[in-house]
Amino acid sequence: MTKATRIGWVRHGITEWNKRGMIQGITDIPLSTEGLQQARLLADRLAHDAERWNGVYCSDLQRAAQTGEILANKLGIPLIKDVRIRERSFGEAEGTTEPERISRWGPDWRRTVPDQESDDEIRIRGHDFVREFAEKHSGEAWLVVSHGSFLARMLQSLCREIEDSHLLNMSLTVLERREEDGWKPLLHNCTRHLEPAEQQVKS
Repeated sequence: MTKATRIGWVRHGITEWNKRGMIQGITDIPLSTEGLQQARLLADRLAHDAERWNGVYCSDLQRAAQTGEILANKLGIPLIKDVRIRERSFGEAEGTTEPERISRWGPDWRRTVPDQESDDEIRIRGHDFVREFAEKHSGEAWLVVSHGSFLARMLQSLCREIEDSHLLNMSLTVLERREEDGWKPLLHNCTRHLEPAEQQVKS
């Protein structure tokens, strides 16, 4: 039987802008101290899991690249940066809070900010990445570190079973595909590694 191909989609660790409710887009914000620790916690979890990962792809933006570097170094696997999996460009909305966006563009700001990247543009570059990945790494398992808005659009377009599009910082979502079958979710939006040790024992 042909071995399944797996992608472990990871949203980067938290940043100071995340904490302040400021939209980042392609503005190149680093991980906060907490975000760096979150990445180390996921790396520790993956190092002790039965699943073995072949490598890490990450967005070229530093909050994803820092996350990817921590994972790759801990697991002793290669790291590849790819601009196609970077965050959506939010144009003039970048650096603003939700109240500021509503004040300027109204409650439907996600549709009315004039210079942001569209859902279709995200899906085109994202699916181009996934197609190339599946050809190059058939039967392998790779982690892909990206961003909240990009991941929401991609996961829903790849896998109809996924309805919740809000991914938590440092969450892990694993999709699997066998031969020409569609992508199926094995794990979604999991942050078990961020829970205190005593809670992990109980779960």
